[in-house]
Amino acid sequence: GKTTVTQSVKDTLNGVLLRSPPACISQWRTIFDDEPAPIKRAFYAAGNYILASEIAKASTQAPVIIDRYWHSTAAYTIATEINGQVQDLPPAHDEVYQWPEDLLKPDLVLLLTVDPEERVRRLQHRGLEKTKEEAELEANSLFRQRVEESYRRMVNPACQEVDASPSKEEVLKTVLQLIKKHCAL
Repeated sequence: GKTTVTQSVKDTLNGVLLRSPPACISQWRTIFDDEPAPIKRAFYAAGNYILASEIAKASTQAPVIIDRYWHSTAAYTIATEINGQVQDLPPAHDEVYQWPEDLLKPDLVLLLTVDPEERVRRLQHRGLEKTKEEAELEANSLFRQRVEESYRRMVNPACQEVDASPSKEEVLKTVLQLIKKHCAL
């Protein structure tokens, strides 16, 4: 999964791992997740900008790996705001898929995908309580499809899709090859 890959990449590259929302505000996540959509969105957007300053500082010392950033905030917002089918999403070149000009941009964005059955199997194997987001993804396949398609439509930078179904070692190998290809390390 995402946590395993990000941790492994951090260890392999001797990097710094940061998460969104950043640690300084993450304790309020459960409170904001229960707020109306505009307030919840504002919390996650603010988190991205706080995280950007942490990334800028950390990147002077080591490679920075980020577990979720603007793409995640945008994809979930779009999928929540638009009900219905994937074809009901804004068209592929709509500005909602554009990276904000005033936000620090990553060198590479990876979208780890896994088929729904494998996702369920891994979540059950993990034995942890599902987040509200994971429960929604599992319960509502239309919502999951909208989230995934929103990620695929993101541009500047676009997401590089990685099939996370193979073994941890294979996925890590693929991810490291993409990093080597796209980043100056």
